[in-house]
Amino acid sequence: MTDVAREAGCSQATVSFVLNRSPGIKLSTETRERVIEAARKLGYSTPVLAHVAPQRASYPTVDGKIGFVVDQLATSPEAVVAIEGARQASWNARNIVLVAQTLNDPVMEPRTIASLVEQGISALVYMAIFTREIEAPDYLHDLDIPVILLNCYTTDHAFPAVVPSEIAGGQRATRHLIEYGHRRIATITGEPWMEAAQDRLKGYRRALATADIPFDPDLVVEGDWSASAGYQGTRKLLELAERPTAIFCQNDRTAIGCYEALKEAGLDIPRDISVVGYDDEEIARHLHPQLTTSILPHRAMGHWAIEQLEAQEPHGTQRFPITKLECSLVERSSVAAPKE
Repeated sequence: MTDVAREAGCSQATVSFVLNRSPGIKLSTETRERVIEAARKLGYSTPVLAHVAPQRASYPTVDGKIGFVVDQLATSPEAVVAIEGARQASWNARNIVLVAQTLNDPVMEPRTIASLVEQGISALVYMAIFTREIEAPDYLHDLDIPVILLNCYTTDHAFPAVVPSEIAGGQRATRHLIEYGHRRIATITGEPWMEAAQDRLKGYRRALATADIPFDPDLVVEGDWSASAGYQGTRKLLELAERPTAIFCQNDRTAIGCYEALKEAGLDIPRDISVVGYDDEEIARHLHPQLTTSILPHRAMGHWAIEQLEAQEPHGTQRFPITKLECSLVERSSVAAPKE
């Protein structure tokens, strides 16, 4: 909505009113058409753009309550975005979402879930803030309501599960730089024990291999997702005898530090060095230049989780494949062809 608002020359609230067809809001026909045209121009597709009324969903719930538990809410915006996706899908069917944080506490988590069940939830979405394999506790298996896993999965595939397609996301981000002509591409990773960091690095290496670009370990700097790591990692890369022409920062906070180090060194982005981020946090739109980055599909994952309730049967013997949703690339202004 921020990008559409900028293109249409209006506020983000106006875009929200138009695309959600909010009742009681008096907007001119010209303003509505300008917002819709801006969204079309940027490649977005919604029922509003097709002038088709949104369809009511038919997700089966007994009394209109869906539980949503997450281990951590405060560490990053992803949990809130996923909850909003679930809320949107639930409200389409006039259901409400009850949210609770558990911190994976072995005592309080089962008590929290039991409390939600006592309040009459007809399904449970179980989310982890960091993408990872989990061992589902017995109290999840014992529930007589559908359970959906979000941003986590189990090896026995006992529950429907959805995660971001991180390998493909890392590959797409790196390939974007290759398509601009870059061959000396560095990357600043996240913490290596995390699946997201491992998979984004796999995608980076896969893109290089596909383009017949030799892998250079000197161009890989280990970080920890922070702006400080981006700053220190970029300084390290600039000390190389042959510095990179592009840097793939494996999240947007790392890119913030990268920007600072490059500007401190008197380098222009993207004329001297191109930069790509990952996550599409709000700050990506406000950096100078605006940051090309990849979207973490947590809103879509929240929506997907609610959609699965229609097919999920409690206590079933069915095994479910892990669903991976695309991390789409958002092209902005931080990438250009390398200098001759």
